[in-house]
Amino acid sequence: MADQVKYTNKLQGKNVLIIGGSSGLGYCVAEACLEFGATVTISSSNPDRVATAISRLQSAYPSHKSHLLGHACNLNNEATLESNLATLLDKTTSNGTNLLDHAVFTAGDALAAAKLADVDMAFIKQAGMVRFFAPMLLGKLLPAHLRPGPASSFTITTGAVSEHPIPDWTVVGSYATGLHGLMRQLAVDLKPLRVNLISPAAVETEFWNGIPEDNRMEMMKSFEAKMATGKVAQPEDVAESYLYCMRDANITGSVISTNGGQLIM
Repeated sequence: MADQVKYTNKLQGKNVLIIGGSSGLGYCVAEACLEFGATVTISSSNPDRVATAISRLQSAYPSHKSHLLGHACNLNNEATLESNLATLLDKTTSNGTNLLDHAVFTAGDALAAAKLADVDMAFIKQAGMVRFFAPMLLGKLLPAHLRPGPASSFTITTGAVSEHPIPDWTVVGSYATGLHGLMRQLAVDLKPLRVNLISPAAVETEFWNGIPEDNRMEMMKSFEAKMATGKVAQPEDVAESYLYCMRDANITGSVISTNGGQLIM
């Protein structure tokens, strides 16, 4: 007689879209969803990164090749942002005939850190294009593409700067904090669909690869000194937060802060 599988199969056969799934946190969420039996579509602004990520995932999960798709979607242009998201959703759901169960947003561009005296309106608006306006417009479009009911979810990503300000991050920090309000409002406006927010501190991903290695190592040490765990998070660990938000049909309008204890130090 086989054991019951009440918990391990909660994502089995589910249809999951991960925007930002070609690297970092999103890639790890994609790995986990495949391991739990979901069909996964990843999206990134760069077609080459999408193709590379798909190839890596297919190599890691050869038996899941038929459950893995990828589409490029540029979120950085105000004029095409909403239409690009609409096209992505149409492709992912076969024009609404194969609805999503879960949508995850981990996409981000270069952090627009700048002294307040140096910013202007154009800078401020562009700084929020990917990290704030894109998830807001995605929230607008998702109801037509998500399976109705509280089993379905939309999970957004912010950062610990939303809870602990950093000098010269006024623009970035304001959008990060604004995502708390966006998530709560969407949780009300989209109910019974569930909407939640993940707030990680520093995570050791490819995001930091543009920094010279010596400087990067020093920066990681400075992060670790501010964490109760004494360790910068690995994306495989933080990915568990997204899995929880998908699997718990009772959580909505909530923030999961996975920060290594940074906020208590």
